Amino acid sequence: MHSGRRRVATADVEIGGVTIRAGDGVIVAGEAANRDPAVFDAPDELDIHRSARNHVAFGFGIHQCLEQPLARLELQIAYPALLRRFPTLAVAAEVADLPFRHDMLVYGLHALPVTW
Repeated sequence: MHSGRRRVATADVEIGGVTIRAGDGVIVAGEAANRDPAVFDAPDELDIHRSARNHVAFGFGIHQCLEQPLARLELQIAYPALLRRFPTLAVAAEVADLPFRHDMLVYGLHALPVTW
């Protein structure tokens, strides 16, 4: 199960009206930041047209993932090429029946049956 980054507060701090005391343990769940309704409209809905410029999927600032450019290239080059090659590509199962990994560091599907 993914449990976020674990840290211990070194000083008292107030965040969002909640006081965290020095010595308190905190779990920083970065993926939760991408579902903040104060930042994103309908954050739990997939909207490929959303202008979500403030997400932290690849980190932020000096902690930004070095693989971000590769991921962007995959989205911009590989997926369109795949869909051009297999224009009728479709999921071959009901979404509710897809075997999802809930207990691993990297979430995703165990398998994605497709047809074309």
